[in-house]
Order: sequence, then C-alpha cells, then structure tokens
Amino acid sequence: MTDISLNNGVTIPQLGFGVFQVPPEDTQRIVEDALDAGYRHIDTAAAYRNEAGVGAAIAASGIPREELFITTKLRNGDQGRAQDAFQDSLTALGLEFLDLYLIHWPVPSQGLFVQAWKEMEHLYAGEQLRAIGVSNFLSDHLDTLLESSDVVPAVNQIELHPSYQQAGLAAKSRALGIAVEAYSPLGQGGDLNGNAVTAIAQAHHATTAQVVLAWHLAAGTIVIPKSADSARMRENFAATSLGLTDDELASITALERGARIGSDPAVAAFSQF
Repeated sequence: MTDISLNNGVTIPQLGFGVFQVPPEDTQRIVEDALDAGYRHIDTAAAYRNEAGVGAAIAASGIPREELFITTKLRNGDQGRAQDAFQDSLTALGLEFLDLYLIHWPVPSQGLFVQAWKEMEHLYAGEQLRAIGVSNFLSDHLDTLLESSDVVPAVNQIELHPSYQQAGLAAKSRALGIAVEAYSPLGQGGDLNGNAVTAIAQAHHATTAQVVLAWHLAAGTIVIPKSADSARMRENFAATSLGLTDDELASITALERGARIGSDPAVAAFSQF
C-alpha cells in the first residue's frame, strides 16, 4: 500500500474505504470486513449518520489506532458551529483524535465556509486533529478560502472518475499543494462497462474496477471505493499491485465526457440534516 504525504508531512494511505450510503445498522460489520481485507484508511461523514458504526468497528478490530487513518466531514448545516460539530463527531466515533477533517461542501449561498475554516484552523492547532481539508471545493471556492486562511487545505475530495475527471480543478489543487482525493471513483459503477476498460481488464486478468482504481493510483490520486461485499473489497484492494502501461492509462483518460453524477458544488445548498 502506497502512502501519500500531505502538505504538512502527515501520510495517508492512498487507497481507502468509503462508507457513503452505508446504512448505520450495517456499518460496523462492513467496516470490520474492510479492515480485515487490509484497508487502514476509512472515510465517513457526519451527514452519513454512520460514524458510530465506524467507531465500533475500529474498537472491535483491535488494530492500534496509530495504524489507522480516519476521516470525517463537517455537515453543511454545522458550518456555523464547526468546533462543536467536530467534538460531536469525535464522540460518535469514540476516538480521541481525528486524522483528517473536511468541510463537506462549500455551500457558497450560506457564506460560512471561511468562518468554518477559521474554526478548523483553531482545532488543527490543538492535539485532536492531524490535518484539515475540504471537499467539493471548486476553483473559486479555493481562491476565496486561501485569501483568508493561514493553513492551506491538505486535501480536496472531489467527484472524480474516468467519465468526469475535473482535470483543471485537480491540477490547480495539486499546484497549490493540496492532495486530490476521488469520491465515486468508479462512477458508481457506470465507468466499468466501456470497451477500453473491459479490454484492459481482460489483458491483465483483472476486474474492471481494479483497472479504474489502478488508473487513479497511477495519477497519484487518493481514492475511496465502497463495497458491501467482502470479496469485492479484497478485489479492489488488490488494485494496488496492478500496473498499467502509458497507453492503457491514456485510453482510460480518453473516456472523459463531463458526466457528473453528484450535485454541482457551485449551487448545492442542502443542509444535510
């Protein structure tokens, strides 16, 4: 497993496990399976309402805390109370510290993400938080944040998959020293059926998911696939050992078609409550 060094020297496992849309009642079991498969980076969010299940899985695993990397996110409706919301998440997770805390969405119509970031900077100065970052921040959101901040985000977690690559935003983030993390890395399954991906998978005796994950990993992108199936978790984890040729990587990159799946961060304004 490759680790990525963030801009503050903290390292994050490049391949993690996401729990978006995992039901709270299933979360402990699924995360225990992921930890058993070898994952050491788990990504959740207050809005997913499954932090407690993640924490229960961590406690049950017996894995030393220092071997794990745990991310959660500030709910949109909590941007005016980021410090209290952080403590709520720590309590739900049953943890003494967090490895990465992200602003989940900018929600520009609220005008609160800079205030939230300032509160997160205070948290980062303490001992309970190793790194802070953002999610779904577009170029202008990054500009606004950096004009008023003392800490450059460690991560920008964005929708990124072969058919929706946000190449300009990813390049800008990296140029600013911000690591790029991909959610919906497989296009929620929609990017697995094309001829190019299928042909590469057949050539390597790999799954199509392994091929797409290997493409992400080759680009230096942090990636957090999700699966409720333990066999699929292990297959995805094995993508770390799959190497693709330059031509194969280019054929996957050529699948870009601007196919956004999630909400547009420029206008998204849901509270997540």
